[in-house]
Amino acid sequence: MIIEGLCTTLNPDESVNIAPMGPVVNEELTSFLFRPFQSSTTFQNLKKTGQGVFHVTDEVDMIAKTAIGQLETQPELLAAKEIQGKVIATACRWYEFEVVSIDDSQQRTEITTELKHVGHLRDYWGQNRARNAILEAAILATRLHILDTKGVNKQIASLKIIVEKTANEKDAETFSIIERYISDTIASIKANSS
Repeated sequence: MIIEGLCTTLNPDESVNIAPMGPVVNEELTSFLFRPFQSSTTFQNLKKTGQGVFHVTDEVDMIAKTAIGQLETQPELLAAKEIQGKVIATACRWYEFEVVSIDDSQQRTEITTELKHVGHLRDYWGQNRARNAILEAAILATRLHILDTKGVNKQIASLKIIVEKTANEKDAETFSIIERYISDTIASIKANSS
């Protein structure tokens, strides 16, 4: 099973990298397998430091904005308990981990981890259909370089209907940001391929 959330890692200058991540987990949430691309900052940081924090959050806007590189303000961060890392203060739960092994023989690496500490800050509010649609749109936005643009546009149109029916104002704005990003990126891809 894959759980979507956010992963924090420390950059070489001790600043914090926040990235959306969907590790493969077991149902007991005791085993996390991360699969970042080798070109990602998360991969580079995990390879160097061997530590990170995975966050379960209902703040879909933060997941979406980090996915497309448009998180304008870094959230409040707390010190991790058992590792050198940072915890997003508004997360529901967090999982501090250490890297056990890295298989970087393919472009998409497999990083096996061992949990060192699990924390709870607040109850999980839950998602509604709009927030699930925003999450799907954000995932599409990160794969524009490998997906068919017509298929992406069709999926975004379907997701937009759900957002229009069930979103609050904040979530509707987040979806609009993703739509603009996708539209601009597709236009750039087309311009560069001409």
